[in-house]
Amino acid sequence: MGEFSKESCPSVKNILLLDSEGKRVAVKYFSDDWPNNASRLTFEKSIFTKTLKTNARSEAEITLLDGNIVVYKFVQDLHFFVTAGDDENELIIANVLQGFADSVGLLLRGDVEKRTALENLDLILLCIDEIIDGGIILETDANTIAGKVATNAADGSVPFSEQTISQALATAREHFARSLLK
Repeated sequence: MGEFSKESCPSVKNILLLDSEGKRVAVKYFSDDWPNNASRLTFEKSIFTKTLKTNARSEAEITLLDGNIVVYKFVQDLHFFVTAGDDENELIIANVLQGFADSVGLLLRGDVEKRTALENLDLILLCIDEIIDGGIILETDANTIAGKVATNAADGSVPFSEQTISQALATAREHFARSLLK
């Protein structure tokens, strides 16, 4: 078996979720290309400005920006972006984006908008962590990602997306009872 190296794996430089005004909803950087917050905000503004007039609603679009591949998609008032080096495979990066957008859609039960995303920011950040670790792509299947995130969020019980209303109420009652007994 050959040696495993980080260079042999497809990697991502950042994953961004911005609102319709270009403001951060959830972002995570895995590269030192943007060493401080000011440079990151500048990058986010430039990527938002460059892609604003495109129509990336039905499927993902790909562009080059500052020597990086940027794959992006818009869902309602949220803009999803995945950035990688120009030597990465665009199809793999597009798969990451699709997995991110679809898993967020599953976790938010189809209500993919800024308000709901902010209310469930913990799930979105867990989602990013399930997809990418240190820039290395771990998973791109939306159902698997959402299942892992929901399982972690529900403390190992039935995945959140598969709970019935009565199960969800029972889980809530149980958590409420535990908090009263503490």
